[in-house]
Amino acid sequence: MQLDNLQAQQQFHIRQRLRMMVNQYEVHAVAPDGSEGGLLAFAQQKRLAFKEQVTIYTDDSKQQPLLGFKARQRLDIGATYDVTDHAGNPIGLFRKDFAQSLLRSTWHVEQAGLPQVTGQERSMPVALLRRFVDSLSWLPYHFDFVANGQPVFSVIKQWGLRDRYVVQIHNPQVDRRLVIAMAVALDALQGR
Repeated sequence: MQLDNLQAQQQFHIRQRLRMMVNQYEVHAVAPDGSEGGLLAFAQQKRLAFKEQVTIYTDDSKQQPLLGFKARQRLDIGATYDVTDHAGNPIGLFRKDFAQSLLRSTWHVEQAGLPQVTGQERSMPVALLRRFVDSLSWLPYHFDFVANGQPVFSVIKQWGLRDRYVVQIHNPQVDRRLVIAMAVALDALQGR
């Protein structure tokens, strides 16, 4: 996957694979008819790690890393996650806003050259139901990420037995690798 080809994408589909000891995610392009297109990236996260780290590869052979994100601290409820490219160079970061997330999950995303982006669950009623009625934690949710009142990207969890997401890019300047990292983190880290 060439970086400029990835950066040209305006929408992604992300699908979780069901595995026992790891979380795995496929990131797909969107075909012209709106269906799932070719594989753009493949993410893997070990479960029960003391310090969260996710590596995202160019494909499911896991031979060539594309990017990764890693928590700065261990077991921190408001941890900051650094997002780096395959060589370890910084792309950006994201962090959970613990206080605001008590009622409605809120994340902050930073990329050099862009204002801070804040993402929050769109629906307060769905957010509250997911928190206080355990049997409804599977409900789909929508995150809108904005900067200065302008949409940057959105992540929409879809109905289904497996976790599936549609990611829509609104700001052409946002690094797609940072968006992929944040979208994967919404699933991998959301329940923590």
